[in-house]
Amino acid sequence: MTTLSPRLLQATPVTVDHARGSYVYGTDGARYLDFTAGIGVVSTGHCHPRVVAAAQEQVASLIHGQYTTVMHRPLLELIERLAHVLPPNLDSVFFANSGSEAVEAALRLARQATGRPNVVTFHGGFHGRTVAAASMTTSGTRFSAGFSPLMAGVHIAPFPTAYRYGCTQEEATAFALRELDYLFATVTAPQETAAFIVEPVLGEGGYIPGNTEFFHGLRERADAYGILLILDEVQTGFGRTGRWFGHQHFGIEPDVVTIAKGIASGFPLSGIAASHELMSKAWPGSQGGTYGGNAVACAAAVATLDVIEREGLVANAAERGHQLLDGARRLATDAVGDVRGLGLMVGSEFTGPEGEPDTARAQAAQQEAARRGLLMLTCGAHMNVVRMIPPLVITADEIDEGLAIWSDVLAAV
Repeated sequence: MTTLSPRLLQATPVTVDHARGSYVYGTDGARYLDFTAGIGVVSTGHCHPRVVAAAQEQVASLIHGQYTTVMHRPLLELIERLAHVLPPNLDSVFFANSGSEAVEAALRLARQATGRPNVVTFHGGFHGRTVAAASMTTSGTRFSAGFSPLMAGVHIAPFPTAYRYGCTQEEATAFALRELDYLFATVTAPQETAAFIVEPVLGEGGYIPGNTEFFHGLRERADAYGILLILDEVQTGFGRTGRWFGHQHFGIEPDVVTIAKGIASGFPLSGIAASHELMSKAWPGSQGGTYGGNAVACAAAVATLDVIEREGLVANAAERGHQLLDGARRLATDAVGDVRGLGLMVGSEFTGPEGEPDTARAQAAQQEAARRGLLMLTCGAHMNVVRMIPPLVITADEIDEGLAIWSDVLAAV
């Protein structure tokens, strides 16, 4: 009998029969409030009627039109719609399927455009599981162990993770920028550095937001040395943080953004956006792919953007995000050392008496929540952070429902 790989372990015991909005319904008839959203993918909630209708209509007319062979209307419509939400300096896009592919495309563009070999990533970042993306990932060794040697030319600088360093955000930021300058002096010369690649909020690394001073420091150094600033917006993009893109909280302009997850409400679609001038520096034949820009996925993405705009979901993510973060902080017990987040990305870090990671209790809390009808995931280097990622359509009442369950969970574990 054929089975799934034994390494594909389920985070919850749920087998889904159907799902609507913020809820999934198990084959056993039980209802679960979904604070995973497919790891931040189903931004408009499960099976939003507009997205379903757009996909159904597209399936009946064209399922696949390979976009370097023929052009199709959903792709052209998506490009036009993205022009209204992407930063205005990013007016050229390339589409792929997964976040890892988008990251690899951004790296390839940076190296080809600058002629430089090296890239600087930041401690705790997650960029994917393919070879180049995993080589740039430092959120946990589980993503890169066992298939060395990894890609050369990757150098790692600190992210301003104040809680981990045991200092203020200002002190952590000053430290991170000093260490970046020291990296330039000792490891990778600026003239050999093609790009910085960084998440606005560390995702798998523990739901840790960056800050304005840090990102302005990166932008200043990128401008001074001709380095490209790549913002990995795979998880933070399309309203997740309460802005269209996470970096907009910090008042900077990236040279490249990577996009995926919430763009198409569950259909596989990813890409990169850059200026036309920069994208033109990609070498001939370096961009392409069989399934990138799939017609059904593009139709779903157009519908997703329509729903986000019409239903005010970016503003809703900001409002409900404040409600969720405030509630999670209010409920935190002595077992929770830190609660942080941005928009609808909230993480509770479980620690022991001396501040050491308490993975066992985090895992127990996540499992207990599932038994009580609330689905969540863990993250962080030690998997001791329980993260809440509800869909952007989440209501105030649903946030309260989730927090009530979380309160009971914390009391139980």
